[in-house]
Amino acid sequence: MEGNGAPGNNKQKPSLPKNRGEFIRNQRKDSEGFSEAPDLEFEYADSDKWAAELSELYSYTEGPEFQLNRKCFEEDFQTHVGDKRWVDLDPVQHRAHAMRLLDALDVTGREKRLRVARAILYMAQGTFAECSSEAEMQHWIRYNVFLLLGVGTFSALVELLNMEIDNSAACSSALRKPAISLADSTDLRVLLNIMYLIVEAIQQEDPADPPEWRASRETFRTELGSPFYNSEPVSVMLFAMVTKFCSGHAPHFPMKKVLLLLWKTILFTLGGFEELQQLKVCKRAEFGLPRLPEDSISVIRSMRAASPPASASDLIEQQQRKTRREHKALIKQENLDAFNEKDPYKADDARDDDDEGDDNDNNENALEAEPFPLERDDVMPPPLPHPPPTDRVSFPKGLPWAPKVREKDIETFLECSRSKFIGYTLGNDTDTVVGLPRPIHESIKTLKLHKYVSIAEVQIVKEEEYQKTPLSVGEEEVELCATELLYQGILPSLPQYMIALLKILLAAAPTSKAKTDSINILADVLPEEMPTTVLQSMKLGMDVNRHKEIIVKAISAVLLLLLKHFKLNHVYQFEYMAQHLVFANCIPLILKFFNQNIMSYITAKNSISVLDFPYCILHDLPELTAESLEAGDNTQFCWRNLFSCINLLRILNKLTKWKHSRTMMLVVFKSAPILKRALKVKQAMMQLYVLKLLKVQTKYLGRQWRKSNMKTMSAIYQKVRHRLNDDWAYGNADLDARPWDFQAEECSLRANIERFNNRRYDKSALNPEFLPVDNCLQSVLGQQVELPDDFQMNYDLWLEREVFSKPICWEELLQ
Repeated sequence: MEGNGAPGNNKQKPSLPKNRGEFIRNQRKDSEGFSEAPDLEFEYADSDKWAAELSELYSYTEGPEFQLNRKCFEEDFQTHVGDKRWVDLDPVQHRAHAMRLLDALDVTGREKRLRVARAILYMAQGTFAECSSEAEMQHWIRYNVFLLLGVGTFSALVELLNMEIDNSAACSSALRKPAISLADSTDLRVLLNIMYLIVEAIQQEDPADPPEWRASRETFRTELGSPFYNSEPVSVMLFAMVTKFCSGHAPHFPMKKVLLLLWKTILFTLGGFEELQQLKVCKRAEFGLPRLPEDSISVIRSMRAASPPASASDLIEQQQRKTRREHKALIKQENLDAFNEKDPYKADDARDDDDEGDDNDNNENALEAEPFPLERDDVMPPPLPHPPPTDRVSFPKGLPWAPKVREKDIETFLECSRSKFIGYTLGNDTDTVVGLPRPIHESIKTLKLHKYVSIAEVQIVKEEEYQKTPLSVGEEEVELCATELLYQGILPSLPQYMIALLKILLAAAPTSKAKTDSINILADVLPEEMPTTVLQSMKLGMDVNRHKEIIVKAISAVLLLLLKHFKLNHVYQFEYMAQHLVFANCIPLILKFFNQNIMSYITAKNSISVLDFPYCILHDLPELTAESLEAGDNTQFCWRNLFSCINLLRILNKLTKWKHSRTMMLVVFKSAPILKRALKVKQAMMQLYVLKLLKVQTKYLGRQWRKSNMKTMSAIYQKVRHRLNDDWAYGNADLDARPWDFQAEECSLRANIERFNNRRYDKSALNPEFLPVDNCLQSVLGQQVELPDDFQMNYDLWLEREVFSKPICWEELLQ
């Protein structure tokens, strides 16, 4: 199957063509197919459609358990209610039965407790046997979930989940088994399924929701993000499950469900990307900063996939290709090389795709691969007076982003100007322009017009004030929002959490080779009995690939949400998490993930639509055949895989932005050819983040690379925000990019982070000299001092030994 990738570069080795002409025809065919690929109609959002998010909770191996849940519910329901249907009862009867199930959950017998939990899970699944359509079922899912939440089911589930986490018998049993299967995690899976359905259903907002549902949603959001359950946020408990799984102490944990619940909990409690944008606007207003120049979400949604302007030779070539497509002429290789050297806008050489690790990946142009003009025997194209009117180049009307400039950039520009024209500098003074020429005045005016001060810069300045003058500034008032509470909860073990997430991401990546020491992430997908037929093997193979894709999706979303929310809450919280991700080799891991046939990954069809929930329980299943499994669905792309790729690119951008040492890691790991291949995906948002990553390292790739990739350079100019005074396209020496400063840069950042964490969170590390001293004699003598019991029993002995038997020199005491 194409979607799961292969170890290493994931390259398919084609059969060798019989002759050179066939090789050139194949090369041309590949190039044409690439250049004519349609734009992907993908809209980036916090999550996929609700039905897709529900279906991804279950693996296809869990299919038989749907009817088992129904059976457990109906047996209990008929015992207490009779022959009535659930949908025919009134709300009072619904609530009474939900309370009865919740009481029955509090029993010591494991088997009985599991049957009651399955009955509750059937309720959370919408009592599907009594529904005739997907819309009706979704209505009952939401109704039943709000009913279960109202009677206190979630608190009971958290307690049971804690009990299962600490179940040493299950852990030791799983450790002794040579192969772990679905049966080892039954109790955990049922509990996690119910919790996921509750969180997922409640965060779905509908304008028609009654007021009590809206109030319940806000209350539940607050409780979920605060230490209400188990004296810690639920996300912290789930993080602890991830680390326990990765440490090898609990290999039976159903990690996909844990990660999905963790993602949905963070998304619900902290907010998605729309809420982040609103929080950013409010935070800037709170700090007295100007409004944002544009709404980044709407700008990205309005962008189209990059299609750089064609050069004149490209237009000539297109016209001639229409008239003489069948004429194939062979050209000597040296002539081909000569043309490539002379034409900076040359097309892709398809051979570079077969040599992806080569440093000389200069001839590959991943934006739009125009085939080489093989119709002509001459090397350079003959000049034509004008291109046809139909092929006229359409230039963009304007750039999508407003340019920005930092205060530091203005200072650097003024320092250079003063040293050049006057011969001395004034430090950080950006107002004095005496002695500078008039054009410099105009330049400074333009720079200040586009100056952008970020929230992070204000937070850094405030933190420096707290560190330098703690007494005069006073104690910081920290708002205990959901992000702050989550950071406080994961702070003691944050490095372990990041390492654990990256370990699982590595195991789920399509490019990872199976190793004996890697963790087993398939505990909740492999059946007890392995398949015996080809059809069963195909189905399980698709299920495993789908399972891995969902894990990658959940981890990428969790990391991105945490990075963005921490950065908005306080920049040093973001830097702490980002630095530990870098220390855990997150940058090469993401590059390794993209070092595959990324188009195959994005168009992978590892879903069987007739087995997806809720289709599989609302309809009679057709007979599955090998042909129907291979055909898959008719979708243009896989939503979750494209979502994962964009998230990973955004994480890579977050880690490397304004960090020269990490930018050099991109260069050292030869990320340019890998990223250029990702540009083949014609989706505007994904291309934007790839181009950003290419832009930051362009100056280090050399003149020849820039000369050979002019279309990529043009796309960067059109799509990426301009930073005034940024010489990204020219490769001028950067004062901040000296290699011997890289280690110092990371060490300085780490020291600042440690000072911030110690000041705000480590109360035991406070300097005793800064603690207030009570110097009032009356209050000191009036304090109640608790004396231990053994001291009170031996008080007479203490007086005799310490007071009466020791001479006192009153003169020295009074002096």
